[in-house]
Amino acid sequence: MNAKELSQALAERAPAVAEYLLPGGKKKGAEWKAGSVAGDAGDSLGVHLTGTKAGVWRDFAADVGGDLLDLWMAARGCGLRQAIEEAKAYCGVTDVRLEAPKVWKRPPQKAPEVQPESQAMRWLKSDRRITDAAIAAYRVGVSKDGRAVVFPHYRDGEMVNFKLRDFADKKRMMTFGGGEPCLWGWQAIPSDARSVAICEGEIDAMTLWQYGIPALSVFSGVSNLGWIEADHDRLERFSDIVIVMDMDDAGQAAARKIVERLGIERCRIAALPHKDANDCLKAGVPAETVVKAIESARYLDPDELRSASDYADQVIERFYPTGDAQLGVMFPWIKSAGKLAIRPAELSIWTGLSGHGKSQVLGQVILHAAAQSERACIASMEIKPDALLYRMVRQMAGESEPRIATIKQCMEWLRGRMWVFNTVGTVTADRILEVFVYARKRYGVTQFVIDSLMKCGIAEDDYKAQKEFVDRLCDFKNAHDVHVHLVAHSRKKMSENDAPGKMDVKGTGAITDLADNVYSVWRNKKKEAGEADAAAMDAVLACDKQRHGEWEGSLALWFDRQSFQYLEDDRSIARRMDFLVHSESPREDADAYVDF
Repeated sequence: MNAKELSQALAERAPAVAEYLLPGGKKKGAEWKAGSVAGDAGDSLGVHLTGTKAGVWRDFAADVGGDLLDLWMAARGCGLRQAIEEAKAYCGVTDVRLEAPKVWKRPPQKAPEVQPESQAMRWLKSDRRITDAAIAAYRVGVSKDGRAVVFPHYRDGEMVNFKLRDFADKKRMMTFGGGEPCLWGWQAIPSDARSVAICEGEIDAMTLWQYGIPALSVFSGVSNLGWIEADHDRLERFSDIVIVMDMDDAGQAAARKIVERLGIERCRIAALPHKDANDCLKAGVPAETVVKAIESARYLDPDELRSASDYADQVIERFYPTGDAQLGVMFPWIKSAGKLAIRPAELSIWTGLSGHGKSQVLGQVILHAAAQSERACIASMEIKPDALLYRMVRQMAGESEPRIATIKQCMEWLRGRMWVFNTVGTVTADRILEVFVYARKRYGVTQFVIDSLMKCGIAEDDYKAQKEFVDRLCDFKNAHDVHVHLVAHSRKKMSENDAPGKMDVKGTGAITDLADNVYSVWRNKKKEAGEADAAAMDAVLACDKQRHGEWEGSLALWFDRQSFQYLEDDRSIARRMDFLVHSESPREDADAYVDF
């Protein structure tokens, strides 16, 4: 448990901790009142006991305050490390130890000489603009020959390692053989500091210190993270750790790894105006700019975690949609306007009894979407592509035997608007999604049809695999902002005269649970058998679920057998789709085509 986690644990016990540390105080309202951190009676010191500020305290007479770890140090007169140990014992926290700490070699305990007039020291001060105060705070010296800067690693007054760097050649470096690979700069960090910066080099750490920011440096470049193991326990006292790596790809990649290891809840990543802190210093960047960059360092939130306020524009768009977003992609029938729409990032299930026309209705819907600038990819594994397109061309042309010129016109119009998955039979779910992702990225396809679920290599009784596949379809449509139409067969009814609903979809209930929309198609078999009024509807398209719409219900449709079109009412007639140019010319050459 690090200091931030421990502070939260203490805050959850704020009343008991306040009384424990300040026994002479007393509870007044929502605060524990005392005269000072010594625990005597009085009112100048108050500790919040409840709410979001639980554990926050302030002694107005002494002008000090903080969280309960700060109060522990003040009340007990001890340092942060001791306060953490005692607070852990109070909370019943036992640190995990997976293995005994490794024993490292220690270098000779001889402090390096400063040698102010040496080449290395002049370079450090003039070229890198490091002050005497920073050099003294970090106890930096030079080698005997005056060419190399010596960066000693001190912890608790003991030198545990050192690094030598030639002032003229950055690549000429050495560390003490067998020494501990720990962070550099502990000697300059105040014992009660709760916040620290970790940067990529010793000179950058000294630079940040000059800017007023306590800073440590990684041991040996961004690729070696062994220091995390060595200093993990020592770093637990920091509630706030700012990672200040170089502003290049390697530095930022390392920053993410460090955050993941030390904890995303207490680590932030800073962005400096130049490559590193020392470059900022040499460029004359003022202290307030660098301090602001540190203070505004961002947490590496999980990709899944977003502030609700980030969605303000999208929420406004839902209340007051603009442009095409007002209705989405429209269905083919005027009477469906305002009731049904095809929206991005949704999954629609199309169901119905075998032979009741669900694929035919869906085909007409997809053609109408293509006429609204949508691009479609159809994986119809139950019929060959030419048979699928034969049916769609009849719907486009509005007749059973269109002229060859019209057929060519239809096929040319489909170029760049529709693609087919050229496989008949069972196909694995992996392959379908692989092709769909390619179609989305390469051609910008927005409407995807799978006809049907039973052809995706999943057994009818394998409910787990069915759910996993539908889950993957949901991930796909969300990740790529597309609409997926999945045809799923209906269970057999006692009679074909009974229209199926979403509860009749064959397979696991998760299919319709995960879907955004569920549509069912039913044919009026009684009318076809002459047992119903000739004016009665031929089919019904029912919307049994619409997660992001406000209408559910049924649309009566009339079927034209010559064109395979489903019409608004019994007075409507089949016609060519609007994009087709009427031409009586039987010619089949290029003159028969029109630029749409």
